[in-house]
Amino acid sequence: MKKGIIPFLMVFMSFTLIFSSCGDEDPITIDSSQPNGALTIQRTGTFTAESNTPTTGTAELVTDSENTNFLRFGSDFTTELATGTVAVYFSTSATFTPDPGNGNPDLLLIGAVQSNGEQFFKLGQAIPSNFTHVILWCNTASIPFGNAPLQ
Repeated sequence: MKKGIIPFLMVFMSFTLIFSSCGDEDPITIDSSQPNGALTIQRTGTFTAESNTPTTGTAELVTDSENTNFLRFGSDFTTELATGTVAVYFSTSATFTPDPGNGNPDLLLIGAVQSNGEQFFKLGQAIPSNFTHVILWCNTASIPFGNAPLQ
């Protein structure tokens, strides 16, 4: 009798798992890298192209309705993306000045450009006021692609 119960329980549990895990509802995905609600612009700037790139558009420091800080590139943003990784930095000037021996006090790496057009970079904290520029730096070629002074 015990030998017959074990296979029955295994079949029963298999059917239970199969049919209970199938559902018609799509899972809800929350993207925490996107702002929520209305945006308040803190500072804004327009990109100036460098190194003969087609860099144009706007950069904005914004806060969403949950007081989360973001760097926003506007829908008018464009740059050269075919050369490799284009890194986004906050800088204390329009010039990319690395100083790794001292911890790069004049640069703050934010992320990498994913595409042209509007995009958001979630910031862990408010950006100190001494960071006055957004710099696009091509890591592959070690040249600036553009900068935007934030006012």
